[in-house]
Amino acid sequence: MSNQKGAVLWFTGLSGSGKSTLSRMLEPELRKRGCNVEILDGDEVRENLSKGLGFSKEDRDTNVRRIGYVAKLLSRNDVIVMTAAISPYAEVRAQCRSMARNFVEIYTECSIDELCKRDVKGLYAKAISGEIKNFTGISDPYEAPENPEIQVSSETQAPEDSLKEILAYLESNGVIPAAEIANA
Repeated sequence: MSNQKGAVLWFTGLSGSGKSTLSRMLEPELRKRGCNVEILDGDEVRENLSKGLGFSKEDRDTNVRRIGYVAKLLSRNDVIVMTAAISPYAEVRAQCRSMARNFVEIYTECSIDELCKRDVKGLYAKAISGEIKNFTGISDPYEAPENPEIQVSSETQAPEDSLKEILAYLESNGVIPAAEIANA
């Protein structure tokens, strides 16, 4: 067991930008270092804690605030919590930041053009054609972070390179132990 302090690693970005992929890649790396880790995936939280909420701005804000609240509870008990939710509105992300004592915003950037190319579920095509209403980035806004602690691009970086960048930031800022220290 490490002397780990809790933290909230808040992955934000458009649907399909790599939030869940990176959080799932990061999880075993943190566990190898003796960290207690939980992932709060946006889709899973919506299913289990926010069932019945729609996709209006108010419902999205409620869902993101719930994620922020659970992340705060876990992090204050020395868990590193990773959230992987679009969380499209800057104001609500700022509210979640203010709840947590060690908050790291990780923006997974990717253009709409690229997201449409890799859209295996066809969601972007349906949103562009009007079949899906209130789709973030198409018919609903996404307010990209202005000053995230970490910004990676799933369009120009391999996931492994993004992971290295995230680990380097977390190590250099004392959020996680360096790999050599953790394995000593």
